[in-house]
Amino acid sequence: MTAPRRIVRRTPVDVGAGWADHVPMLLRRLYAMRGAASWDDAQPRLARLHAPDTMGGLEVATALLADAIAQERRIVVVGDFDCDGATACAVGVRGLRLLGATHVFHAVPNRAVHGYGLSPGLVDDLAALRPDVLVTVDHGIACHAGVAAARARGWQVIVTDHHLPGDTLPDAHAIVDPNLRGDGFPSKALAGVGVMFYVLLALRRRLRDAGAFAGGEPDLSVLLDLVAVGTVADLVQLDANNRALVAAGLRRLRAGQGCAGLQALIACAGRDARTLTAADIGYALAPRINAAGRLEDMALGIECLLSDDPSHARTLAATLDGINAERKGVQQQMTDEAEAALARVALQGDLPPVLCLFDPQWHPGVVGLVASRMKDRVHRPVVAFAPAEPGSTALRGSARSIAGLHIRDALAAVDVALPGLIPRFGGHAMAAGLSLPLDGLAAFAEALQVHVERVLDPALLAATVLSDGALDAGEFDRRSAECLRDGGPWGQGFPEPLFDGEFDVVGHRVVGERHLKLSLRVHGRPTPVDAIHFGGWTGTRPPARVHLAYRLAVDDYRGGDAIQLIVEHCAPAETA
Repeated sequence: MTAPRRIVRRTPVDVGAGWADHVPMLLRRLYAMRGAASWDDAQPRLARLHAPDTMGGLEVATALLADAIAQERRIVVVGDFDCDGATACAVGVRGLRLLGATHVFHAVPNRAVHGYGLSPGLVDDLAALRPDVLVTVDHGIACHAGVAAARARGWQVIVTDHHLPGDTLPDAHAIVDPNLRGDGFPSKALAGVGVMFYVLLALRRRLRDAGAFAGGEPDLSVLLDLVAVGTVADLVQLDANNRALVAAGLRRLRAGQGCAGLQALIACAGRDARTLTAADIGYALAPRINAAGRLEDMALGIECLLSDDPSHARTLAATLDGINAERKGVQQQMTDEAEAALARVALQGDLPPVLCLFDPQWHPGVVGLVASRMKDRVHRPVVAFAPAEPGSTALRGSARSIAGLHIRDALAAVDVALPGLIPRFGGHAMAAGLSLPLDGLAAFAEALQVHVERVLDPALLAATVLSDGALDAGEFDRRSAECLRDGGPWGQGFPEPLFDGEFDVVGHRVVGERHLKLSLRVHGRPTPVDAIHFGGWTGTRPPARVHLAYRLAVDDYRGGDAIQLIVEHCAPAETA
Protein backbone atom coordinates (compact mmCIF):
# COMPACT_ATOMS: atom_id res chain seq x y z
CA MET A 1 0.00 0.00 0.00
CA THR A 2 1.21 3.53 -0.68
CA ALA A 3 2.19 5.33 2.50
CA PRO A 4 -0.86 7.03 4.00
CA ARG A 5 -0.55 10.78 4.11
CA ARG A 6 -1.73 10.84 7.71
CA ILE A 7 -2.92 8.77 10.60
CA VAL A 8 -6.36 9.81 11.80
CA ARG A 9 -7.57 8.88 15.24
CA ARG A 10 -11.14 7.93 15.94
CA THR A 11 -12.94 10.34 18.22
CA PRO A 12 -12.93 8.95 21.76
CA VAL A 13 -16.37 8.20 23.13
CA ASP A 14 -17.53 8.41 26.74
CA VAL A 15 -17.86 4.80 27.84
CA GLY A 16 -20.65 5.58 30.31
CA ALA A 17 -22.76 2.97 32.10
CA GLY A 18 -24.26 -0.27 30.80
CA TRP A 19 -21.13 -2.40 30.78
CA ALA A 20 -20.75 -5.68 32.63
CA ASP A 21 -17.98 -5.74 35.23
CA HIS A 22 -16.07 -8.44 33.37
CA VAL A 23 -15.56 -6.26 30.27
CA PRO A 24 -12.05 -4.74 30.36
CA MET A 25 -11.84 -0.97 30.00
CA LEU A 26 -9.81 -1.39 26.80
CA LEU A 27 -12.66 -3.26 25.14
CA ARG A 28 -15.29 -0.88 26.50
CA ARG A 29 -13.42 2.01 24.91
CA LEU A 30 -13.06 0.21 21.56
CA TYR A 31 -16.67 -0.95 21.49
CA ALA A 32 -17.94 2.53 22.32
CA MET A 33 -15.87 4.01 19.49
CA ARG A 34 -17.68 1.58 17.17
CA GLY A 35 -21.13 2.69 18.31
CA ALA A 36 -21.85 0.03 20.95
CA ALA A 37 -23.35 1.38 24.17
CA SER A 38 -23.39 -1.89 26.12
CA TRP A 39 -22.09 -5.45 26.14
CA ASP A 40 -25.30 -6.59 24.45
CA ASP A 41 -24.67 -4.10 21.64
CA ALA A 42 -21.06 -5.16 21.24
CA GLN A 43 -21.72 -8.90 21.49
CA PRO A 44 -25.28 -9.47 20.20
CA ARG A 45 -26.64 -12.96 20.75
CA LEU A 46 -28.85 -15.03 18.46
CA ALA A 47 -31.88 -14.02 20.50
CA ARG A 48 -31.48 -10.52 19.04
CA LEU A 49 -31.55 -11.63 15.41
CA HIS A 50 -34.05 -9.80 13.24
CA ALA A 51 -37.09 -12.01 12.66
CA PRO A 52 -37.71 -13.15 9.06
CA ASP A 53 -41.20 -11.61 9.05
CA THR A 54 -40.30 -8.43 7.16
CA MET A 55 -38.17 -10.04 4.44
CA GLY A 56 -40.06 -10.02 1.19
CA GLY A 57 -40.61 -13.15 -0.87
CA LEU A 58 -40.34 -15.60 2.01
CA GLU A 59 -44.04 -16.39 2.10
CA VAL A 60 -44.07 -17.57 -1.51
CA ALA A 61 -40.64 -19.21 -1.37
CA THR A 62 -41.38 -21.25 1.74
CA ALA A 63 -44.78 -22.29 0.40
CA LEU A 64 -43.11 -23.67 -2.72
CA LEU A 65 -40.42 -25.44 -0.68
CA ALA A 66 -42.90 -26.87 1.83
CA ASP A 67 -44.96 -28.27 -1.04
CA ALA A 68 -41.83 -29.69 -2.70
CA ILE A 69 -40.89 -31.44 0.55
CA ALA A 70 -44.39 -32.82 1.02
CA GLN A 71 -44.55 -34.07 -2.59
CA GLU A 72 -40.97 -35.43 -2.48
CA ARG A 73 -40.01 -33.32 -5.47
CA ARG A 74 -36.44 -32.99 -6.69
CA ILE A 75 -34.83 -29.79 -5.42
CA VAL A 76 -31.55 -28.56 -6.89
CA VAL A 77 -29.62 -25.88 -5.00
CA VAL A 78 -27.49 -23.91 -7.46
CA GLY A 79 -24.42 -22.35 -5.86
CA ASP A 80 -21.86 -19.82 -6.99
CA PHE A 81 -18.11 -20.05 -7.41
CA ASP A 82 -17.00 -17.97 -4.44
CA CYS A 83 -16.87 -18.79 -0.73
CA ASP A 84 -20.21 -17.12 0.02
CA GLY A 85 -21.86 -19.06 -2.80
CA ALA A 86 -20.23 -22.33 -1.74
CA THR A 87 -21.22 -22.02 1.91
CA ALA A 88 -24.72 -20.88 0.91
CA CYS A 89 -25.05 -23.97 -1.27
CA ALA A 90 -23.90 -26.22 1.59
CA VAL A 91 -26.29 -24.51 4.01
CA GLY A 92 -29.15 -24.92 1.53
CA VAL A 93 -28.50 -28.61 0.94
CA ARG A 94 -27.89 -29.47 4.59
CA GLY A 95 -30.79 -27.33 5.81
CA LEU A 96 -33.36 -28.68 3.38
CA ARG A 97 -32.40 -32.22 4.31
CA LEU A 98 -32.73 -31.37 8.00
CA LEU A 99 -36.23 -30.04 7.28
CA GLY A 100 -37.35 -33.25 5.61
CA ALA A 101 -36.48 -32.92 1.92
CA THR A 102 -35.58 -36.35 0.58
CA HIS A 103 -34.39 -35.46 -2.93
CA VAL A 104 -31.95 -32.56 -2.62
CA PHE A 105 -29.12 -32.12 -5.11
CA HIS A 106 -26.68 -29.34 -5.81
CA ALA A 107 -24.83 -27.83 -8.74
CA VAL A 108 -22.49 -24.94 -9.35
CA PRO A 109 -21.42 -23.20 -12.56
CA ASN A 110 -17.91 -23.78 -13.79
CA ARG A 111 -16.35 -20.35 -14.31
CA ALA A 112 -14.61 -21.37 -17.54
CA VAL A 113 -17.58 -23.24 -19.02
CA HIS A 114 -20.74 -21.49 -17.87
CA GLY A 115 -19.68 -18.04 -16.72
CA TYR A 116 -21.43 -16.43 -13.79
CA GLY A 117 -24.69 -17.55 -12.24
CA LEU A 118 -27.68 -19.37 -13.63
CA SER A 119 -27.00 -19.17 -17.36
CA PRO A 120 -28.94 -20.93 -20.14
CA GLY A 121 -25.90 -23.18 -20.66
CA LEU A 122 -25.95 -24.24 -17.02
CA VAL A 123 -29.68 -24.86 -17.24
CA ASP A 124 -29.05 -27.23 -20.15
CA ASP A 125 -26.55 -29.18 -18.04
CA LEU A 126 -28.88 -29.22 -15.03
CA ALA A 127 -31.48 -31.10 -17.04
CA ALA A 128 -29.60 -34.32 -16.28
CA LEU A 129 -30.59 -33.90 -12.61
CA ARG A 130 -34.29 -33.77 -13.57
CA PRO A 131 -35.11 -30.94 -11.15
CA ASP A 132 -38.60 -29.87 -10.20
CA VAL A 133 -37.41 -26.85 -8.20
CA LEU A 134 -34.27 -24.75 -8.57
CA VAL A 135 -33.04 -22.66 -5.65
CA THR A 136 -30.30 -20.17 -6.51
CA VAL A 137 -28.02 -19.01 -3.71
CA ASP A 138 -25.83 -15.89 -3.76
CA HIS A 139 -26.91 -15.14 -7.33
CA GLY A 140 -29.95 -15.06 -9.55
CA ILE A 141 -31.10 -11.46 -9.24
CA ALA A 142 -29.39 -10.64 -12.57
CA CYS A 143 -29.91 -14.02 -14.26
CA HIS A 144 -32.90 -13.20 -16.46
CA ALA A 145 -32.01 -15.53 -19.33
CA GLY A 146 -31.18 -18.47 -17.08
CA VAL A 147 -34.38 -18.13 -15.08
CA ALA A 148 -36.39 -17.92 -18.29
CA ALA A 149 -34.65 -21.04 -19.65
CA ALA A 150 -35.42 -22.95 -16.46
CA ARG A 151 -39.06 -21.90 -16.51
CA ALA A 152 -39.32 -22.92 -20.15
CA ARG A 153 -38.46 -26.45 -19.01
CA GLY A 154 -41.29 -26.37 -16.50
CA TRP A 155 -39.13 -25.98 -13.40
CA GLN A 156 -40.03 -23.77 -10.48
CA VAL A 157 -37.33 -21.21 -9.73
CA ILE A 158 -36.68 -19.63 -6.34
CA VAL A 159 -34.03 -16.91 -6.34
CA THR A 160 -32.19 -16.20 -3.08
CA ASP A 161 -29.62 -13.45 -3.39
CA HIS A 162 -28.23 -10.37 -1.65
CA HIS A 163 -26.86 -8.44 -4.61
CA LEU A 164 -28.40 -5.18 -5.73
CA PRO A 165 -31.12 -5.62 -8.37
CA GLY A 166 -31.17 -3.99 -11.76
CA ASP A 167 -34.08 -2.06 -13.22
CA THR A 168 -35.97 -5.28 -13.93
CA LEU A 169 -36.22 -8.55 -12.03
CA PRO A 170 -35.98 -12.08 -13.42
CA ASP A 171 -39.29 -13.90 -13.88
CA ALA A 172 -38.77 -16.31 -10.98
CA HIS A 173 -41.59 -17.90 -9.00
CA ALA A 174 -40.17 -16.32 -5.85
CA ILE A 175 -37.35 -13.87 -5.11
CA VAL A 176 -35.83 -13.42 -1.67
CA ASP A 177 -33.33 -10.57 -1.52
CA PRO A 178 -33.25 -8.01 1.33
CA ASN A 179 -31.83 -5.45 -1.11
CA LEU A 180 -34.91 -5.41 -3.33
CA ARG A 181 -36.43 -1.96 -3.50
CA GLY A 182 -38.99 -1.56 -0.76
CA ASP A 183 -37.99 -4.69 1.14
CA GLY A 184 -38.61 -4.11 4.84
CA PHE A 185 -35.92 -6.33 6.35
CA PRO A 186 -33.85 -4.12 8.69
CA SER A 187 -30.41 -5.48 7.76
CA LYS A 188 -29.34 -5.01 4.16
CA ALA A 189 -25.91 -6.48 4.92
CA LEU A 190 -26.75 -10.19 4.86
CA ALA A 191 -24.43 -12.25 2.71
CA GLY A 192 -25.88 -14.82 0.32
CA VAL A 193 -25.38 -17.53 2.93
CA GLY A 194 -27.26 -15.41 5.46
CA VAL A 195 -30.21 -15.02 3.10
CA MET A 196 -30.38 -18.79 2.60
CA PHE A 197 -30.22 -19.31 6.37
CA TYR A 198 -33.19 -16.97 6.78
CA VAL A 199 -35.12 -18.91 4.12
CA LEU A 200 -34.57 -22.04 6.20
CA LEU A 201 -35.66 -20.28 9.41
CA ALA A 202 -38.88 -19.19 7.75
CA LEU A 203 -39.41 -22.62 6.19
CA ARG A 204 -38.98 -24.29 9.58
CA ARG A 205 -41.60 -22.00 11.06
CA ARG A 206 -44.03 -22.78 8.25
CA LEU A 207 -43.48 -26.52 8.71
CA ARG A 208 -43.79 -26.17 12.48
CA ASP A 209 -47.12 -24.39 12.13
CA ALA A 210 -48.28 -27.22 9.86
CA GLY A 211 -47.42 -29.79 12.55
CA ALA A 212 -44.50 -31.35 10.70
CA PHE A 213 -42.23 -31.79 13.71
CA ALA A 214 -44.12 -34.10 16.02
CA GLY A 215 -40.90 -36.07 16.57
CA GLY A 216 -38.77 -33.01 17.41
CA GLU A 217 -37.79 -29.82 15.63
CA PRO A 218 -34.58 -29.69 13.58
CA ASP A 219 -31.79 -27.56 15.06
CA LEU A 220 -30.69 -25.14 12.35
CA SER A 221 -27.97 -23.68 14.57
CA VAL A 222 -25.74 -26.55 13.38
CA LEU A 223 -25.42 -24.59 10.12
CA LEU A 224 -23.99 -21.46 11.72
CA ASP A 225 -20.37 -22.50 11.23
CA LEU A 226 -20.95 -22.28 7.48
CA VAL A 227 -22.96 -19.07 7.82
CA ALA A 228 -20.06 -17.47 9.71
CA VAL A 229 -17.47 -18.48 7.11
CA GLY A 230 -19.50 -17.24 4.14
CA THR A 231 -20.44 -13.98 5.85
CA VAL A 232 -16.87 -13.09 6.79
CA ALA A 233 -15.50 -14.21 3.41
CA ASP A 234 -17.86 -11.95 1.46
CA LEU A 235 -16.69 -8.83 3.33
CA VAL A 236 -20.21 -7.65 4.06
CA GLN A 237 -20.81 -5.18 6.87
CA LEU A 238 -20.71 -6.84 10.26
CA ASP A 239 -23.75 -5.05 11.61
CA ALA A 240 -25.30 -6.35 14.82
CA ASN A 241 -27.29 -9.00 12.97
CA ASN A 242 -24.28 -10.34 11.10
CA ARG A 243 -22.10 -10.16 14.21
CA ALA A 244 -24.60 -12.35 16.04
CA LEU A 245 -24.49 -14.91 13.23
CA VAL A 246 -20.70 -14.86 12.94
CA ALA A 247 -20.10 -14.99 16.70
CA ALA A 248 -22.41 -17.99 17.02
CA GLY A 249 -20.64 -19.76 14.17
CA LEU A 250 -17.24 -19.05 15.68
CA ARG A 251 -18.40 -20.50 18.99
CA ARG A 252 -19.28 -23.74 17.21
CA LEU A 253 -15.96 -23.86 15.40
CA ARG A 254 -13.98 -23.12 18.58
CA ALA A 255 -15.85 -25.91 20.35
CA GLY A 256 -14.86 -28.38 17.62
CA GLN A 257 -18.47 -28.61 16.39
CA GLY A 258 -17.90 -27.38 12.86
CA CYS A 259 -18.67 -29.59 9.90
CA ALA A 260 -15.97 -32.06 8.88
CA GLY A 261 -14.89 -29.97 5.90
CA LEU A 262 -14.31 -26.81 7.90
CA GLN A 263 -12.49 -28.70 10.64
CA ALA A 264 -10.23 -30.24 7.99
CA LEU A 265 -9.56 -26.82 6.43
CA ILE A 266 -8.71 -25.33 9.85
CA ALA A 267 -6.17 -28.10 10.43
CA CYS A 268 -4.78 -27.80 6.91
CA ALA A 269 -4.28 -24.06 7.41
CA GLY A 270 -2.38 -24.67 10.65
CA ARG A 271 -4.88 -22.73 12.76
CA ASP A 272 -5.97 -23.59 16.31
CA ALA A 273 -9.73 -24.07 16.25
CA ARG A 274 -9.95 -23.18 19.95
CA THR A 275 -8.89 -19.59 19.28
CA LEU A 276 -10.23 -19.17 15.73
CA THR A 277 -11.12 -15.60 14.76
CA ALA A 278 -12.90 -13.88 11.90
CA ALA A 279 -9.45 -12.90 10.60
CA ASP A 280 -8.52 -16.59 10.44
CA ILE A 281 -11.62 -17.19 8.34
CA GLY A 282 -10.76 -14.32 6.03
CA TYR A 283 -7.08 -15.08 5.60
CA ALA A 284 -6.91 -18.88 5.95
CA LEU A 285 -10.21 -20.67 5.35
CA ALA A 286 -11.92 -18.51 2.72
CA PRO A 287 -8.93 -18.39 0.33
CA ARG A 288 -8.69 -22.19 0.32
CA ILE A 289 -12.39 -22.52 -0.51
CA ASN A 290 -12.27 -19.70 -3.04
CA ALA A 291 -9.27 -21.21 -4.79
CA ALA A 292 -11.40 -24.03 -6.16
CA GLY A 293 -13.69 -21.60 -7.94
CA ARG A 294 -10.85 -19.41 -9.14
CA LEU A 295 -8.61 -22.01 -10.78
CA GLU A 296 -10.58 -25.26 -10.86
CA ASP A 297 -14.23 -26.03 -10.16
CA MET A 298 -16.07 -24.89 -7.01
CA ALA A 299 -17.82 -28.27 -6.98
CA LEU A 300 -14.72 -29.48 -5.13
CA GLY A 301 -15.09 -26.82 -2.45
CA ILE A 302 -18.79 -27.56 -1.98
CA GLU A 303 -18.08 -31.29 -1.77
CA CYS A 304 -15.64 -30.56 1.06
CA LEU A 305 -18.27 -28.51 2.92
CA LEU A 306 -20.90 -31.21 2.48
CA SER A 307 -18.70 -34.13 3.51
CA ASP A 308 -19.51 -35.85 6.81
CA ASP A 309 -16.58 -38.25 6.53
CA PRO A 310 -13.55 -36.74 8.33
CA SER A 311 -11.08 -38.77 6.26
CA HIS A 312 -12.65 -37.75 2.97
CA ALA A 313 -12.88 -34.15 4.16
CA ARG A 314 -9.15 -34.12 4.97
CA THR A 315 -8.35 -35.41 1.49
CA LEU A 316 -10.48 -32.71 -0.11
CA ALA A 317 -9.04 -30.01 2.16
CA ALA A 318 -5.51 -31.06 1.16
CA THR A 319 -6.48 -30.76 -2.50
CA LEU A 320 -7.93 -27.30 -1.88
CA ASP A 321 -4.75 -26.33 -0.06
CA GLY A 322 -2.70 -27.35 -3.11
CA ILE A 323 -4.95 -25.37 -5.46
CA ASN A 324 -4.63 -22.37 -3.15
CA ALA A 325 -0.84 -22.60 -3.31
CA GLU A 326 -1.07 -22.56 -7.09
CA ARG A 327 -3.44 -19.59 -6.89
CA LYS A 328 -0.86 -17.68 -4.85
CA GLY A 329 1.73 -18.18 -7.55
CA VAL A 330 -0.63 -17.04 -10.32
CA GLN A 331 -1.72 -14.07 -8.23
CA GLN A 332 1.86 -13.00 -7.50
CA GLN A 333 2.79 -13.08 -11.19
CA MET A 334 -0.32 -11.11 -12.16
CA THR A 335 0.26 -8.63 -9.34
CA ASP A 336 3.86 -8.06 -10.46
CA GLU A 337 2.60 -7.40 -13.99
CA ALA A 338 -0.06 -5.03 -12.66
CA GLU A 339 2.61 -3.19 -10.65
CA ALA A 340 4.65 -2.77 -13.83
CA ALA A 341 1.59 -1.43 -15.66
CA LEU A 342 0.99 1.06 -12.84
CA ALA A 343 4.59 2.22 -13.07
CA ARG A 344 4.14 2.90 -16.79
CA VAL A 345 0.97 4.90 -16.10
CA ALA A 346 2.71 6.87 -13.35
CA LEU A 347 5.48 7.89 -15.78
CA GLN A 348 2.86 9.78 -17.78
CA GLY A 349 1.87 11.94 -14.80
CA ASP A 350 -0.57 11.69 -11.91
CA LEU A 351 -2.62 8.53 -11.70
CA PRO A 352 -6.23 8.91 -12.85
CA PRO A 353 -8.97 8.57 -10.19
CA VAL A 354 -9.88 5.10 -11.44
CA LEU A 355 -7.71 2.48 -13.11
CA CYS A 356 -8.62 -0.16 -15.70
CA LEU A 357 -6.02 -2.90 -16.10
CA PHE A 358 -5.91 -5.69 -18.69
CA ASP A 359 -3.47 -8.35 -19.75
CA PRO A 360 -4.30 -11.00 -22.38
CA GLN A 361 -2.44 -13.65 -20.31
CA TRP A 362 -4.24 -13.02 -17.02
CA HIS A 363 -6.53 -15.61 -15.43
CA PRO A 364 -10.19 -14.55 -15.07
CA GLY A 365 -10.48 -16.28 -11.72
CA VAL A 366 -7.78 -14.14 -10.12
CA VAL A 367 -8.50 -10.64 -11.48
CA GLY A 368 -10.58 -9.81 -8.39
CA LEU A 369 -7.60 -10.42 -6.15
CA VAL A 370 -5.39 -8.30 -8.39
CA ALA A 371 -7.95 -5.48 -8.41
CA SER A 372 -8.10 -5.63 -4.62
CA ARG A 373 -4.32 -5.58 -4.23
CA MET A 374 -3.92 -2.67 -6.65
CA LYS A 375 -6.76 -0.76 -4.99
CA ASP A 376 -4.89 -1.02 -1.70
CA ARG A 377 -1.64 -0.08 -3.43
CA VAL A 378 -2.84 3.17 -5.00
CA HIS A 379 -5.98 3.87 -2.95
CA ARG A 380 -8.38 4.39 -5.81
CA PRO A 381 -10.96 2.23 -7.60
CA VAL A 382 -9.48 -0.46 -9.85
CA VAL A 383 -11.06 -2.69 -12.48
CA ALA A 384 -8.95 -5.62 -13.67
CA PHE A 385 -9.81 -7.59 -16.82
CA ALA A 386 -8.79 -10.93 -18.28
CA PRO A 387 -10.00 -12.96 -21.27
CA ALA A 388 -12.99 -15.10 -20.33
CA GLU A 389 -10.94 -18.00 -21.70
CA PRO A 390 -7.54 -18.13 -23.40
CA GLY A 391 -7.55 -16.18 -26.64
CA SER A 392 -11.13 -14.98 -26.21
CA THR A 393 -12.21 -11.45 -27.14
CA ALA A 394 -14.82 -11.61 -24.38
CA LEU A 395 -13.44 -10.15 -21.15
CA ARG A 396 -14.35 -10.73 -17.54
CA GLY A 397 -13.69 -7.88 -15.17
CA SER A 398 -13.61 -7.49 -11.43
CA ALA A 399 -13.84 -4.12 -9.73
CA ARG A 400 -12.83 -2.99 -6.24
CA SER A 401 -13.59 0.43 -4.84
CA ILE A 402 -12.83 2.80 -1.98
CA ALA A 403 -15.15 4.60 0.41
CA GLY A 404 -17.01 7.31 -1.46
CA LEU A 405 -17.56 5.51 -4.77
CA HIS A 406 -20.33 2.94 -5.16
CA ILE A 407 -18.74 0.80 -7.84
CA ARG A 408 -21.86 -1.10 -8.86
CA ASP A 409 -23.67 2.22 -9.37
CA ALA A 410 -20.67 3.45 -11.36
CA LEU A 411 -21.01 0.47 -13.72
CA ALA A 412 -24.73 1.23 -14.01
CA ALA A 413 -23.87 4.82 -14.99
CA VAL A 414 -21.53 3.59 -17.72
CA ASP A 415 -24.26 1.22 -18.90
CA VAL A 416 -26.62 4.19 -19.25
CA ALA A 417 -23.99 6.29 -21.02
CA LEU A 418 -23.02 3.48 -23.43
CA PRO A 419 -26.11 1.27 -23.82
CA GLY A 420 -25.36 -2.30 -24.82
CA LEU A 421 -21.62 -2.11 -24.20
CA ILE A 422 -21.67 -4.14 -20.96
CA PRO A 423 -23.44 -7.48 -21.49
CA ARG A 424 -23.68 -8.18 -17.76
CA PHE A 425 -22.69 -6.55 -14.48
CA GLY A 426 -23.60 -6.70 -10.81
CA GLY A 427 -22.26 -6.35 -7.32
CA HIS A 428 -22.07 -4.08 -4.29
CA ALA A 429 -20.74 -0.70 -3.24
CA MET A 430 -17.18 -1.93 -2.81
CA ALA A 431 -16.95 -4.85 -5.25
CA ALA A 432 -18.53 -5.71 -8.58
CA GLY A 433 -18.08 -7.87 -11.64
CA LEU A 434 -18.82 -7.42 -15.31
CA SER A 435 -18.33 -8.84 -18.77
CA LEU A 436 -17.11 -6.74 -21.67
CA PRO A 437 -15.99 -7.17 -25.30
CA LEU A 438 -12.29 -6.50 -25.85
CA ASP A 439 -13.00 -3.84 -28.48
CA GLY A 440 -15.12 -1.94 -25.94
CA LEU A 441 -12.44 -1.71 -23.25
CA ALA A 442 -11.15 1.74 -24.22
CA ALA A 443 -14.63 3.24 -24.41
CA PHE A 444 -15.54 1.65 -21.08
CA ALA A 445 -12.42 2.99 -19.36
CA GLU A 446 -13.05 6.51 -20.68
CA ALA A 447 -16.72 6.53 -19.64
CA LEU A 448 -15.90 5.15 -16.20
CA GLN A 449 -13.26 7.82 -15.66
CA VAL A 450 -15.69 10.58 -16.67
CA HIS A 451 -18.24 9.27 -14.17
CA VAL A 452 -15.73 8.88 -11.34
CA GLU A 453 -14.30 12.36 -11.89
CA ARG A 454 -17.83 13.73 -11.64
CA VAL A 455 -18.94 11.96 -8.45
CA LEU A 456 -15.83 11.15 -6.39
CA ASP A 457 -14.43 13.75 -3.99
CA PRO A 458 -10.70 13.98 -4.86
CA ALA A 459 -9.91 14.28 -1.14
CA LEU A 460 -10.97 10.65 -0.75
CA LEU A 461 -8.03 9.57 -2.93
CA ALA A 462 -5.65 10.52 -0.10
CA ALA A 463 -5.12 7.30 1.84
CA THR A 464 -5.40 7.45 5.60
CA VAL A 465 -5.03 5.04 8.48
CA LEU A 466 -7.80 5.21 11.05
CA SER A 467 -6.37 4.56 14.50
CA ASP A 468 -7.91 3.78 17.87
CA GLY A 469 -5.19 5.86 19.52
CA ALA A 470 -2.29 4.83 21.66
CA LEU A 471 -2.00 1.92 24.06
CA ASP A 472 -0.78 2.55 27.58
CA ALA A 473 2.51 0.89 28.55
CA GLY A 474 0.63 -1.52 30.80
CA GLU A 475 -1.59 -2.67 27.92
CA PHE A 476 1.32 -4.20 26.00
CA ASP A 477 0.71 -7.61 27.54
CA ARG A 478 -0.75 -11.03 26.82
CA ARG A 479 -4.02 -10.30 28.62
CA SER A 480 -4.73 -7.31 26.39
CA ALA A 481 -3.76 -9.24 23.25
CA GLU A 482 -6.09 -12.13 24.13
CA CYS A 483 -8.83 -9.70 25.03
CA LEU A 484 -8.57 -8.10 21.57
CA ARG A 485 -8.39 -11.49 19.84
CA ASP A 486 -11.47 -12.82 21.62
CA GLY A 487 -13.41 -9.55 21.67
CA GLY A 488 -14.61 -9.81 18.08
CA PRO A 489 -15.86 -10.72 15.64
CA TRP A 490 -14.14 -7.78 14.00
CA GLY A 491 -14.64 -6.99 10.34
CA GLN A 492 -16.23 -4.62 7.86
CA GLY A 493 -18.10 -1.87 9.71
CA PHE A 494 -16.77 -3.10 13.07
CA PRO A 495 -13.04 -2.90 12.35
CA GLU A 496 -10.34 -4.82 14.14
CA PRO A 497 -8.58 -2.50 16.61
CA LEU A 498 -5.63 -0.59 15.20
CA PHE A 499 -3.39 1.58 17.39
CA ASP A 500 -0.57 4.01 16.73
CA GLY A 501 2.37 5.47 18.57
CA GLU A 502 6.06 6.34 18.47
CA PHE A 503 8.77 3.82 19.33
CA ASP A 504 12.55 3.62 19.49
CA VAL A 505 13.97 0.90 17.23
CA VAL A 506 16.53 -1.10 19.22
CA GLY A 507 16.98 -3.89 16.67
CA HIS A 508 15.85 -5.19 13.30
CA ARG A 509 16.31 -8.15 10.98
CA VAL A 510 14.92 -9.32 7.65
CA VAL A 511 12.64 -12.36 7.58
CA GLY A 512 11.85 -14.25 4.39
CA GLU A 513 13.51 -11.62 2.15
CA ARG A 514 10.57 -9.18 2.26
CA HIS A 515 9.44 -8.87 5.88
CA LEU A 516 10.93 -6.67 8.60
CA LYS A 517 11.20 -7.87 12.18
CA LEU A 518 11.66 -5.06 14.74
CA SER A 519 12.52 -4.82 18.40
CA LEU A 520 10.94 -1.71 19.89
CA ARG A 521 11.34 0.22 23.13
CA VAL A 522 8.00 1.28 24.62
CA HIS A 523 8.08 4.27 26.95
CA GLY A 524 7.26 3.07 30.45
CA ARG A 525 7.79 -0.63 29.67
CA PRO A 526 10.95 -2.27 31.01
CA THR A 527 11.50 -4.73 28.16
CA PRO A 528 11.31 -4.26 24.37
CA VAL A 529 8.38 -5.57 22.35
CA ASP A 530 8.67 -7.46 19.07
CA ALA A 531 6.97 -6.26 15.88
CA ILE A 532 6.62 -7.67 12.37
CA HIS A 533 6.01 -5.56 9.26
CA PHE A 534 5.00 -7.91 6.46
CA GLY A 535 6.43 -6.68 3.17
CA GLY A 536 8.11 -3.87 5.09
CA TRP A 537 11.74 -4.45 4.09
CA THR A 538 12.77 -1.68 1.69
CA GLY A 539 16.47 -2.51 1.56
CA THR A 540 17.47 0.29 3.94
CA ARG A 541 17.87 0.33 7.71
CA PRO A 542 14.75 1.60 9.54
CA PRO A 543 15.06 4.98 11.32
CA ALA A 544 15.99 5.07 14.99
CA ARG A 545 12.53 6.28 15.95
CA VAL A 546 9.35 5.38 14.11
CA HIS A 547 5.67 6.17 14.14
CA LEU A 548 3.70 2.93 13.71
CA ALA A 549 0.11 1.98 13.10
CA TYR A 550 -0.17 -1.55 14.49
CA ARG A 551 -2.31 -4.34 15.85
CA LEU A 552 -1.53 -6.01 19.17
CA ALA A 553 -1.46 -9.79 18.80
CA VAL A 554 -0.63 -12.93 20.71
CA ASP A 555 2.68 -14.43 19.55
CA ASP A 556 1.76 -18.11 19.39
CA TYR A 557 5.09 -18.99 17.80
CA ARG A 558 7.05 -18.05 20.93
CA GLY A 559 4.21 -19.03 23.29
CA GLY A 560 4.01 -18.22 26.98
CA ASP A 561 3.25 -14.55 27.59
CA ALA A 562 4.75 -13.44 24.27
CA ILE A 563 3.08 -10.72 22.23
CA GLN A 564 3.96 -8.92 19.03
CA LEU A 565 2.84 -5.90 17.09
CA ILE A 566 1.57 -6.43 13.54
CA VAL A 567 2.65 -3.27 11.73
CA GLU A 568 0.27 -1.82 9.16
CA HIS A 569 2.12 1.43 8.50
CA CYS A 570 5.60 2.66 9.38
CA ALA A 571 7.07 6.14 8.97
CA PRO A 572 9.91 8.09 10.57
CA ALA A 573 8.57 9.63 13.76
CA GLU A 574 9.41 13.17 12.73
CA THR A 575 7.42 12.98 9.46
CA ALA A 576 4.48 10.77 10.47
